[in-house]
Amino acid sequence: MLRRCVAVVVLLLFLSAPAWAKDQPASPPGTVVKVDTPRTTPAGTQFTVPAEWSVRVRDAAVLLDPPESGSHVVLVDVKATDADAAVAEAWKAYASPKTWPLHVATDSSPRDNWDQIRVYSYETSANDKRGVTAIALRHEGQYTVLIYDVDNAVGEKRASQLRAISDRLLPKGYQRETFAGKKAHPLDAARIETLKTFVDNARKAYDVPGVAIGLIDHGKVVFAGGFGVRELGKPEPVDADTLFMIASNTKALTTLMLARLVDQHRFDWNTPVTKVMPEFRLGDAATTRQVEIRHLICACTGMPRQDMEWLLNSKEATPASVLTALAGMQPTSKFGELFQYSNLMAAAAGYVGGHMLYPKMELGAGYDLAMQKQVFDPLGMHLTTFDYAKASVGDHATPHGLDVDGHTAVAGMGINDSIRAARPAGAAWSAISDMLRYVQMELDEGTLPDGKRYVSKSALLERRKPNVALGTTASYGMGLMVDHTWGVPVVHHGGDLTGFHSDMLWLPEQGVGAVILTNADAGVFIRGPFQRRLLEVLFDGKPLAQGDIDAGVKRLKQQIVAERKRLVVPADAGEASKLAGRYQNAALGTIQVDKNGTATLFNFGAWGSDVASRKNDDGSLSFVTISPGVDGFEFVVAGTPARRQLVMRDGQHEYVYDEVK
Repeated sequence: MLRRCVAVVVLLLFLSAPAWAKDQPASPPGTVVKVDTPRTTPAGTQFTVPAEWSVRVRDAAVLLDPPESGSHVVLVDVKATDADAAVAEAWKAYASPKTWPLHVATDSSPRDNWDQIRVYSYETSANDKRGVTAIALRHEGQYTVLIYDVDNAVGEKRASQLRAISDRLLPKGYQRETFAGKKAHPLDAARIETLKTFVDNARKAYDVPGVAIGLIDHGKVVFAGGFGVRELGKPEPVDADTLFMIASNTKALTTLMLARLVDQHRFDWNTPVTKVMPEFRLGDAATTRQVEIRHLICACTGMPRQDMEWLLNSKEATPASVLTALAGMQPTSKFGELFQYSNLMAAAAGYVGGHMLYPKMELGAGYDLAMQKQVFDPLGMHLTTFDYAKASVGDHATPHGLDVDGHTAVAGMGINDSIRAARPAGAAWSAISDMLRYVQMELDEGTLPDGKRYVSKSALLERRKPNVALGTTASYGMGLMVDHTWGVPVVHHGGDLTGFHSDMLWLPEQGVGAVILTNADAGVFIRGPFQRRLLEVLFDGKPLAQGDIDAGVKRLKQQIVAERKRLVVPADAGEASKLAGRYQNAALGTIQVDKNGTATLFNFGAWGSDVASRKNDDGSLSFVTISPGVDGFEFVVAGTPARRQLVMRDGQHEYVYDEVK
């Protein structure tokens, strides 16, 4: 699901924004802004220039450049007969030095007074190391085309700033709908039924086998239940006690444990990590000295993701090896400058907390016990566990992905096992019934249902304070995001692992909370519209959520068809025969190349996948994983017949696998 999700990331960033400020004239050519700055195109379309970016106007085009060279975001005002013609004119105005072949063009649901939104994704080869997308937006016959032509490393590093550009991309003079100051309706039987119907219909539209949701209104659980089945082809239904992997929602539970330790005066949020764990290392000595407890899980230290190093090399990984790996990593932006999400840093946060309480225990065992004693037991979360074996023998959901032709199928759990070594970042299993207990405590600002104080209000709410911006409408605290897109604060966090996608959210001012858990990769496309539909029901908002579902289903199907056309399945036998039997990379481990009849398989140790082959536009050859749930990992053939190599890249890193002889 990884590659298919990438195609809509820019669109998802675009589809969130708050009310707009007053129009301001465009900057002079080449102006570098010091803070996020509202601007308008020559035709009056509203947008934001991110801090430290330069802006220059060239006729109808506005060019935005990040501090790094070679990447551009371009806004072009165009009068055209249709979106295709508008995009063609925009490319001429941009005068890009290279032409990219169109991969797929898909429609998004209209909103924000745009009466058409069409997204164009372009084919780039892995060796290009960049992503190229255009979005055509029409308002009263006038198009504004937004072009992203961005180096992958810049795109990952500055994703929050790319979101800032589009957060307030609105037609001239338009102010977005806001719920600020409005009183929320109670979640009565009719509104609950509306939400249930919406979720179940979305589940069916995306062919997700099972979804569970829970709703809280002013201290009362008004619904907790499920739709569909735990596993495709089996009759057992999803219910409020069905266990799902909650993935990165684990992070907020981890910071809750840390908040308890702050209350117990074990440390405070500003305590240097080396004071608690002297052996902690990050990058170099100077960087290490800067790291405080809050920095471990604020996504604000400039640490890049580097997820491939635990996804692909998890067989021998341990909590200790996770901390050792951090010692070789260095931030790529300044503390507090840019949002950069790091699972390994979040894992360190949990292990530091567990180590403080149980210094003589193995790091993983100490963390597990700390979470049990400090979080799960006090909150009555008796189903929640880090024990995979325990979770898999009871009422639990099975993960699902899409096969190469877009059909839902059971996904293997091997890749999800990889998070065990970094489990404070995302390895918990939980159920709606347990997660609602947690959400209710958040709404009650640290008190339990019996009125007993569980955690101080100050320590609890410190986790929601902004540490780094997420565009212009949201911020990241410590394992929690606070989003003001629609004028009211929504505290939430999502979770994503193979076959498990979820979200938990609450509206502190309205006393309303919700949780959604899904057991298929397509579930990632439901959780955002679910949040929007909840707001629509509470505030009589414009009906946008259903349009997002309808357009999203069509978009996903079109993307799958377009990608399938480029793949040779099974992998081309002649090309596969040229592969070495085994490859190795120091950071990512090994790849064992196996055959199963006509199929070629890449085995990474803890998990594996069938692969397809693809001839790229630049003449290179790639092998791409295609098994349900683990599709989209791309390996480019490199080296020579005498020294065969494969190259794997993430946003900011390149890994070369060498043949093992």
